[in-house]
Amino acid sequence: MMCFGSSPPVPLRRGRIDRVTDGSAPHLRDLVLLRRVRDRMDREYAQPLDVEALASGVYMSAGHLSREFKRAYGESPYSYLMTRRIERAMALLRRGDMTVTDVCFAVGCSSLGTFSTRFTELVGVAPSVYRRQAAPAAAEMPPCIAKQVTRPVRNREGLAAQPQLA
Repeated sequence: MMCFGSSPPVPLRRGRIDRVTDGSAPHLRDLVLLRRVRDRMDREYAQPLDVEALASGVYMSAGHLSREFKRAYGESPYSYLMTRRIERAMALLRRGDMTVTDVCFAVGCSSLGTFSTRFTELVGVAPSVYRRQAAPAAAEMPPCIAKQVTRPVRNREGLAAQPQLA
């Protein structure tokens, strides 16, 4: 096969394509970076993390990180981090040896009011009520089972799982 143009004809080579440039490479790179951000939140949930700090750690803008994280994982980085913190708080409250205030600060929250509000939204009861009710129940089951059974479910996820009646 020959190419036609102003220069002398050049034969086209047939064979394998070494590199595909369909736009998926940047998307895959972003997924790797988003996984790093998510892993960092899982490891450092008790540290004061914000979107700007997380974004700078993977050389992204905060806006781009937020958009891509939500597209990849279905929730914002802040929501993901708060869910991790609440999960850890639930485990600490099940032990029964820490006050709600101590648990709040141990999981990285700086405001008891915000912690209590988010905890109640995700779990369905206030942290103090959860501590009273969960400690005796958790004593009877292994921690790995307690974690699975008591995993917080966001309101929109819980609503989506319920059947709609006409």
